[in-house]
Amino acid sequence: MDDSRLDELRGEVLDWRHKAVPAAAHGLTLASWLDSEPGLGELDTPVVTLSAGALEHNLAAMADWCAERGLALAPHGKATMAPQLWRRQLEAGAVGVTVANLPQAAVARAFGVERVLVANEITSPAGAAWLSAWAAEGARAAVFADSVEAVAVLAGGGRDAAVEVVVELGAAGGRAGARSAEEAAAVAAAVRAAPNLRLAGVGGYEGAVDDVDGYLAALAELFASLEFESDRPVVTAGGSAHFDRVAAVLGPLAGRAEVVLRSGSYVVHDHGFYARLTPAARGGAGPSFLPALTARARVLSRPEPGLAILDAGRRDVPFDQDLPLPLGVEGARCSQISDQHLFVTGEVAALGVGEVVELGLSHPCTAFDKWNLIPVVDGGRVVDAVRTFF
Repeated sequence: MDDSRLDELRGEVLDWRHKAVPAAAHGLTLASWLDSEPGLGELDTPVVTLSAGALEHNLAAMADWCAERGLALAPHGKATMAPQLWRRQLEAGAVGVTVANLPQAAVARAFGVERVLVANEITSPAGAAWLSAWAAEGARAAVFADSVEAVAVLAGGGRDAAVEVVVELGAAGGRAGARSAEEAAAVAAAVRAAPNLRLAGVGGYEGAVDDVDGYLAALAELFASLEFESDRPVVTAGGSAHFDRVAAVLGPLAGRAEVVLRSGSYVVHDHGFYARLTPAARGGAGPSFLPALTARARVLSRPEPGLAILDAGRRDVPFDQDLPLPLGVEGARCSQISDQHLFVTGEVAALGVGEVVELGLSHPCTAFDKWNLIPVVDGGRVVDAVRTFF
């Protein structure tokens, strides 16, 4: 990655655009504010923070687990859209960064990510030309394709540099992906016939199917049936929930292929959605992660017995999978959320007006997009801040 571009982030001047920092930091550069060793208590509410220790644990746990199994990791960048965290994932051994669309790929390009996998179809001529131009500059860019029509668009990119194409296999009722081995073979043939494309592997997403092992076995069979234009073709799958099954079913291909997991949310984990779904939570063979992302919200009102209203809402915390979880408040739960208010019910007698409540969050993908700057805390001190680009 481009270290100079990342270092420039520390020179950004803080102001009203950065809702995570206190007013006292306005006018300072991020570096100057961090050098002042701000305390966690100086952050106003609502605010979302990252735990430095949990981040370090998760990075090492996933890297070690993949290395022990001979698996590569290209974590899905959409989980955080934070190049600073991408760099840490790459430094821990990741081979590249996965994205889902061209705006995300543009962020990766801007920060010098050398290898990007677009785990989605690109069917616009402008998008195909952009990918081709990027490959011509020396980047290693790969993209999914599931139809001969999509391949034709990619082939029209207009550059001699080869864009890597991964044939996506799908399943009935799922999202994108060729629905049969025959359709996938036709896609592969179209890629091989295009002089500016290179057949680089096969891939898909097992999280959208019921029979995960059956789908992964079909992906392995597709891999065995094709001839690739790469010395080490890619077989890629593995969201954040079933990467243990990918290791079990596709891992044996590691001698002939680069088996690439795309799990992304592991780096911050959570207190809800992934806390229930990761392999370790399901009793599977997977590393144990720690929730690194939490929120702090303040009690605005105690309008009636058994009810506390906090100053965090839909603009601040994720709510698409679960409502936040009050931490350290036994018998209390979040029961309702609106744009700027969070309702906590149950045993809330100890919560006075003005008191700060820590909240566990669920589904980090919809937490990061609400904050353009997220403080990283360690032992009650703000030690870093992560910039996001959505």
